[in-house]
Amino acid sequence: MGLKPTMRPGHRLRLLEGGAALFPAMVQAMDRAQRLIHLETYIFEFAHDALQVAEALERAALRGVTVRLVVDGVGTPALPPQWVARFNQAGVQWRIYQPLGRLGLLIPSRWRRLHRKLCVVDGLIGFCGGINLIDDRDDIVLGRLEAPRLDFSLQVSGPLVADMLDTMEQLWWRLQALRAARQREFRAAWHALLEGLPYIEPWAWWEPDAQPGSREQALHAHQADAALLLRDNVRHRHDIEKAYLKAIGEAREEVVIANAYFIPGRRLRRALILAVQRGVRVRLLLQGKYERFLQYHTARPVHLRLLREGVEIHEYAPSALHAKVAVVDGRWATVGSTNLDPLSLLLAREANVVTTDAGFARQLRDHLDRLMREQGRRLCLEQLQARPWHQRWRDRIAFAVMRTVLFLTGHRY
Repeated sequence: MGLKPTMRPGHRLRLLEGGAALFPAMVQAMDRAQRLIHLETYIFEFAHDALQVAEALERAALRGVTVRLVVDGVGTPALPPQWVARFNQAGVQWRIYQPLGRLGLLIPSRWRRLHRKLCVVDGLIGFCGGINLIDDRDDIVLGRLEAPRLDFSLQVSGPLVADMLDTMEQLWWRLQALRAARQREFRAAWHALLEGLPYIEPWAWWEPDAQPGSREQALHAHQADAALLLRDNVRHRHDIEKAYLKAIGEAREEVVIANAYFIPGRRLRRALILAVQRGVRVRLLLQGKYERFLQYHTARPVHLRLLREGVEIHEYAPSALHAKVAVVDGRWATVGSTNLDPLSLLLAREANVVTTDAGFARQLRDHLDRLMREQGRRLCLEQLQARPWHQRWRDRIAFAVMRTVLFLTGHRY
């Protein structure tokens, strides 16, 4: 059972849209780093716009900053050989989380991936969101995109940065301990575990320079109440899902969700339907591109059920959508890495920032509203019901496969 997150005051929040806004902000922070850079990501593509982050990590390590990088073994199976050499020479410490090995994903425990995207610099500034370190126009499935991907991240100063650093440090030292244990260096493994006890740095304000020419939206909050929500497979199994359920359950006017892979379980579906039944307007902005069989077809039966109950669904038309944000009643908002699907809510390590700053929440809501109206394609119940029989059969097959996979992992959804 996870601990209830504490909303604390005194945060500065800055919404960053796309890598075009996030990467320069991260590079600027890294170039000012004096002691420590800690970075976790699912995908790290060493090309195009994302290359500037790799170069900033290298520069920081060369001037004596401790640099730690963790990438996921599915999202980033290996670092390019030239960057392995460059990082090793510069002193960048890097690890791959749960490399797949020969049997790959045939082992169910390896479905538990590192999906969160976190970065902390000197314990003063943090980044949390859904944006991988990959160019906005590159997609590992869809190829080169005609328009930039839609995604968001938060730049944060304030008390929760220490929470971000704490969880990253604990994971890092657990990985160090596992590595030492595999090499039968048991004394080193024990010391690494001791190092992984909670590590708290003092926080302070850090004011970034403006980034001219970026697609950053002017969404800022000062002195905001905020908290860091985590999902793992130990203490925080359901914290993020419970936060969504509580916010939706208390909604009185509107729920707006933008989510890339939207396959909510029974409890979330019921919460959304009950919200509509008590007069709340529920709107979803979802991925409109076909990426993978399971993700696309498993979602269709869920879409049909929600549309029948009065939920509005819009698909993002210009490009791929990778966002994981939500706003409830213009008073509660979250930005993070969590998809509302089984992989995120039951298996992966995830991280979201939640805030009750009304000004920030209203601005984010207005931005999502514009995206739906101007760049969304509204899904029609009749249109979905009239699809050819073979498409509907694919939906059923995909849904059955998902349920089987969850059964094998011992989860109910």
